[in-house]
Amino acid sequence: MLRFIKDWTLPLAMAAGTIIYLAFACFDFLTPLRPAAKTATTILTPSLIFAQLLITFSKIDIKDLKPARWHLWLLLLQIGISLAIVALLTWGQVEVVSREIFEGALVCFICPTATAAAVITAKLGGNASSLTTYTLLSNFSTAIVVPLLFPIVEPHGGLTFFDAFLMILGKVFPLLLSPFIVALLIKALLPRVHSLLVAHSNLAFYLWGVALVIVSGQTVKSLCESDAAGFIKLLIAAAGLAACCLQFWLGRRIGGVYGERITAGQALGQKNTVLAIWMAATYLDPITSVAPGSYVLWQNAINSWQLWKQRKEQKDKQ
Repeated sequence: MLRFIKDWTLPLAMAAGTIIYLAFACFDFLTPLRPAAKTATTILTPSLIFAQLLITFSKIDIKDLKPARWHLWLLLLQIGISLAIVALLTWGQVEVVSREIFEGALVCFICPTATAAAVITAKLGGNASSLTTYTLLSNFSTAIVVPLLFPIVEPHGGLTFFDAFLMILGKVFPLLLSPFIVALLIKALLPRVHSLLVAHSNLAFYLWGVALVIVSGQTVKSLCESDAAGFIKLLIAAAGLAACCLQFWLGRRIGGVYGERITAGQALGQKNTVLAIWMAATYLDPITSVAPGSYVLWQNAINSWQLWKQRKEQKDKQ
């Protein structure tokens, strides 16, 4: 049973999120629970992201954190594309319809690397240690760049840029960076707790599954309650597909120069979509969460194809 759940976590989590949202939307007797459910979701999603990162960073040894040149190029690329999209949204002649599409793409580019990317990288024969280093660096950059760019893209009513910057910074920065600091403190002060976290590192995978249930429900909610036309939603999902393919391709191209083709491809292409959906639903137009929501499907399709191709090549060699 556990094996079945692990193999089918993605579709099961997304189906569960959809069913839960539809239950609250369709059954009147659940109406009194909606405010409590919304409050729980607001608190639970960041908590799950924090716990997931804490377990992942607990496995990091400071001695193994060795920044490489390709790390810098990927960070510059990630930030550069995000800045270009923001410039287009701010100073370009972008219609309201196109704006939602570009905002969806922005979230897909600016989001940090997935905590589970190291697992796929190792299976594909890449450098899991180097990817973990990039995961930490991308979390740092996202924690700094998001509070700077999101208030420009979607000004918060009644708030100045600086007030909005501080508001987002106060939520995103601790969420992405405090797990690393806490992990270091636990390792230094509570070695038994640290050993326990490392021994149960697979728990991060199941926490990701629970978080995916919640954000899947949020994505379905955005789809059902949005006034946007169906073809607009398809275009936003297509923006997620374009962002996904482009990032995998660029990552592999840049990584190939430094002998890290697989690792760099996963580092830039495999995203923390749970965080991306939460950021889109919280700070941008909620309909833009469709882009990172669809990104879940696109990146897992690419990962599945890569793993299948690797198994096929191994069989051909035998």
